[in-house]
Amino acid sequence: MDFELDQQQQAIIDAVSSLLERSAGAARAIELAANGDYDAELHDELASAGFTELAITEGGSALEAVLATEAVARSAGRVAFGQAALVVPGLLGRTLAGPTALVLADDKGPVRFAVEATSFLIVDGDEARLIECEAGAAPRTPSNFGYPMGTPSEELRRGGQGLGPGSGEKLRAWWRIMLAAEAVGAMSAAMDVTTDYLKNRRQFGRTIASFQAVQHRLAECKVLLEGARWLVYEAAALDAPAEQAALAAAHALSTAGRVFVETHQLSGAIGFTHEHDLHVWSMRLQALRLELGGTASHRRAVSLTRWMAEA
Repeated sequence: MDFELDQQQQAIIDAVSSLLERSAGAARAIELAANGDYDAELHDELASAGFTELAITEGGSALEAVLATEAVARSAGRVAFGQAALVVPGLLGRTLAGPTALVLADDKGPVRFAVEATSFLIVDGDEARLIECEAGAAPRTPSNFGYPMGTPSEELRRGGQGLGPGSGEKLRAWWRIMLAAEAVGAMSAAMDVTTDYLKNRRQFGRTIASFQAVQHRLAECKVLLEGARWLVYEAAALDAPAEQAALAAAHALSTAGRVFVETHQLSGAIGFTHEHDLHVWSMRLQALRLELGGTASHRRAVSLTRWMAEA
């Protein structure tokens, strides 16, 4: 499969990157995080520019939506963009107004963007359910994970309009692709911040980046990261088969754990402070690794889909 970006895809990346350079970034994320706020302005800008409709626009596809989702994550946007651009169109074939939160019916924990959400997509076994509502349906939950969080009630988790048999598995597949794309974007930024620090920080009369052992650790992370990127591109290009989606999520989120450890260790003590920008992306990696049952759930899904296909 050829993943060389064509002229249209490159133009999309350039356009969304230009918007994000003006309206997102670490400083913006830190400012919003101080009060747990959602970036409604960025959400509206991305929607108005048509980026949330990439997967269903004539000539577009889920792969273009993945490219944009990766870019938003790399720019630390505090918006539910992947939900709007990937998951909702992949499941419903259309877009929804306002932010969407994704919920596991049996998971009682906090959910990204639940406070701001005007729609909820709920996975309950083989079926998915849709709830459209006013913002504020879930109370806010304090979080250090880099995203605004809320905890939906039991009543909300059990409500909604059923979307038919098989819709639960379809929602899981697109959710996994979104998680992998977001993880790739956040890991890329975390590694860039770390590499810049290592190029400037000096020890024993040399930059830390010049030490071979440091270079080896960064190179290993880069190889794993590139594998995650191509796996999620493949899953999106193939229209989210369950096995490929689970494989992309399993590899990306396993790599996210490695990148979290390496970037913080290589950055030293400053990497554990809020004064350094690394936390803007690294803490998000931790949140992504816990979502939709965590890495073990994605690995289990790979095994089950592969064995079932061969049975």
